[in-house]
Amino acid sequence: MKVNIKLFTILGVFFIIIGTIYGFWVRWTEWAGIPALYAVGVMVLMVAFYLQLTDNKYGDGPSDQAEGEISEYAGEYGRFAPWSWWPLGLGTACAIVFAGLAIGWWVFYIGVGAALFFLVGWVFEYSKGDHAH
Repeated sequence: MKVNIKLFTILGVFFIIIGTIYGFWVRWTEWAGIPALYAVGVMVLMVAFYLQLTDNKYGDGPSDQAEGEISEYAGEYGRFAPWSWWPLGLGTACAIVFAGLAIGWWVFYIGVGAALFFLVGWVFEYSKGDHAH
């Protein structure tokens, strides 16, 4: 996991540096590529941050050891809901949001409301019901 953390950190910093260089290159007048490069850099750094948190929680895995075996990967990797409809609803709501940009603002607002509903439901899925912790 440590190799992946370093890889994603290097890639994130690379995209942020390239976004800054590109911004100077176009004199900060192009507003599609600059935010896109920064967004990619931030998203890659988010993956590196998640991997760092996971590494701190679970420690070294078999891939971090020179003599690691595939059979050492057996076991539990975390807590996952056995079934969940919240991600499907959130994905549908996001599709409605993007369709609302083309159709009309009223569709956009309906999609945002639905997305907030499904996002809150997904976040608090483990707070009540059969899988409450």
